[in-house]
Amino acid sequence: MLSQKARYALRAMLCLAQEDKPLPIRSIAEGERIPRKFLELILLELKSHGLVLSHRGKTGGYELAKPAESISFADVMRVIDGPLALAPCASRTAFRRCKDCPDPEKCEIRSTLLEVRDASARILEACTLASATNQLNH
Repeated sequence: MLSQKARYALRAMLCLAQEDKPLPIRSIAEGERIPRKFLELILLELKSHGLVLSHRGKTGGYELAKPAESISFADVMRVIDGPLALAPCASRTAFRRCKDCPDPEKCEIRSTLLEVRDASARILEACTLASATNQLNH
């Protein structure tokens, strides 16, 4: 399930994708109805992973670190919530054996979870900030 933090992160990133200049955090928080302190933490996390840049001063604020076409929903969600898989054994980036599983290669549950993970990842990686904002504007 998508966390509220990831939902806020996606909304903030989509807001930034629609602007060609840095936006003050106050503007993003008010426009997207995100608690400011929570948004500050989210933007710091996104900044530490190279998805946003911050600028100080009168015309400062936050902006995307890369073009909106090169940032996918999956990129944002992985930064905020971690792997896309429903179980650690189905993760491509952070595989961990489930505590109660004797053999992940023979697990009937895992095979289905891998399919779900692959389908979800394919959709989320194909959806960029640019494509999502284009859908909103049409």
